[in-house]
Amino acid sequence: MIPDVVKIGFLLNVASVVIIDRQELESTCQRLGIKAFPAEVRSPNDLPAAFEAMANDHVQAVIVLVDGMLFNERNRIAVLAATARLPAIYGFRDHVDAGGLISYGVNLSENFHRAASYVNKILKGAKPGDLPVEFPTKLELIVNNKAAKALGLNIPPSILVRADEVIE
Repeated sequence: MIPDVVKIGFLLNVASVVIIDRQELESTCQRLGIKAFPAEVRSPNDLPAAFEAMANDHVQAVIVLVDGMLFNERNRIAVLAATARLPAIYGFRDHVDAGGLISYGVNLSENFHRAASYVNKILKGAKPGDLPVEFPTKLELIVNNKAAKALGLNIPPSILVRADEVIE
């Protein structure tokens, strides 16, 4: 979507982010020759300054790491990203439903449904230690074409054809 990207910002909640997510992102950027710009927040009040810092540092896109506080602030984050004219990718479709550009990740509703089936089995007497560990088997790609147009981006057909859903 962004040809020749050389600098990516990433939004992370340093009060709770899993360090491995940050290390993996920085390692991948380094391997690809992309400069990673961390925008660290500790509370919702830090979000405007984080987006301002990324815009001032001329990042070309933003990755919003998965975090409870960042999920709860998804509407605000979508507005801040749009205002700063920064394309952003998220881990959950809920961010795209809130106006974000694109997400790639698990379907939270499906995960909660699977968790409920585990609770049901446990309430019926199954021992939690006897239940198999399940991992998501499907990741969803959700694209918000309206947000892309507002940013002046053309979503390549190769992405649109792979998308599980395109929001117009």
